[in-house]
Amino acid sequence: MDARPEAPAPTYAQPKFVSGSLLRHILIMSGAGGVGLGAIFLSDLANIVFLSWLEDQAVLAAVGYASSILFFTISIGIGLAIASSALVSRALGARRRARACRLSVNAHLASLVLGSVTALFVFLAIPALLTLMGAMDRTHELAARYLYILTPSVPLLTVAMTSAAVLRAAGDARRAMNVTLYGAVVNTILDPIFIFGLGLGIDGAAWATVSARLAFLAVGLYGVIGVHRLIARPRLPAFVADTPAFTAIAVPAILTNVATPASNAYVTAAIAAHGDGAVAGWAIIGRIMPVAFGAIFALSASIGPIIGQNYGAGEGERMREAFKLALGVNVAFTAVAWIALALLSPSLVNAFGATGEAATLIRLFNLWLAPLFAFMGALFVVNAVFNTLSFPHYATLLNWGRATIGTIPLVHLGSWLAGAEGVLAAHLAGGILFGCLAVWLCLRLFDRLLKDQQPAQNPAY
Repeated sequence: MDARPEAPAPTYAQPKFVSGSLLRHILIMSGAGGVGLGAIFLSDLANIVFLSWLEDQAVLAAVGYASSILFFTISIGIGLAIASSALVSRALGARRRARACRLSVNAHLASLVLGSVTALFVFLAIPALLTLMGAMDRTHELAARYLYILTPSVPLLTVAMTSAAVLRAAGDARRAMNVTLYGAVVNTILDPIFIFGLGLGIDGAAWATVSARLAFLAVGLYGVIGVHRLIARPRLPAFVADTPAFTAIAVPAILTNVATPASNAYVTAAIAAHGDGAVAGWAIIGRIMPVAFGAIFALSASIGPIIGQNYGAGEGERMREAFKLALGVNVAFTAVAWIALALLSPSLVNAFGATGEAATLIRLFNLWLAPLFAFMGALFVVNAVFNTLSFPHYATLLNWGRATIGTIPLVHLGSWLAGAEGVLAAHLAGGILFGCLAVWLCLRLFDRLLKDQQPAQNPAY
């Protein structure tokens, strides 16, 4: 009789989030994700700082217009990543590794296809989109040049985002962080070389970002394929068979995430009525905000896999506890960010060389409006939960309600009452109602799932 002990099961066979401290899982995943996202957001911030040294207001305004359009393409990538994370984490939670590998490869293929279609559409529509947003003359020309360089790299970004999502689904916080961290390092190093060393100006900033996206892709695919081997041979029948499960989450998630750039585009157009200085200030705030609140963006990306694995394992009570802990962490992160922004506000204004309307908007955000981001953070967390639990249409309705009812009338009123400052204040205040409504709906959903004694499974899954 063989008395040798049985070999331990491979670590990938044990879902990481179905046991142990939920708060610890949330903080580790959010912390690692926050470092990765913070790095890329810091590189974007550095990008704006370097461009501000050109002392050309039109350049900063051009980046502001282009960023609103690029946010649309990024939102599509986020939607695809959400579906990838939800499906793969649930399969791993249910200990169905072969299915997780199949879903992973099909998610990457779908991201490549949809990213390519998106890039083509945006590339052809660049002049019309910029005109629609209010860009004119030299600002329009600069923004168009920036977008013509960056847009073809959208498929690289969408595939890389899917790779990072699959790594988060597997509980590999460090490698998911590295996807954005290494790309951010590449971007930050190449920015001054291309902008000043080669004298390319705004074009150099665009080429540096393209190089960073190549780094994203390489690091992400290495983690998924080379380390975790969460990949299978692509097969058309399997791709077709998995499409309903993928699109059931991805399509509403994309619609959900497109709501934010749509709202931002409307805000940009409203601010544009108050001059290039106001648009430059809005562009700078658009870089400050994700750096300050990067941990909250990471939190919303991290809670999905934690909920997903417990969903697959049928751990309803742990799912609700994880959600409540995430809301508490969101408030704590917001408070820390607000304190930091308030203390650093004069330094930030000076760092960007902001004057006039731009400086006024930056100070207003840092000192008074930053705490309102807690409501947006709550909405982000709720979106992740709804998408993971196969109720993505709830997230879609909430986000579009926020982007329309919670934006258009308030921004119009704010512009009339207080100019660009009123637009900014109204934009953030609109998140209060929908953040509270989202939390209430999510708690009702958990009550319903627990009453049924098991999560409502998606038939397509």
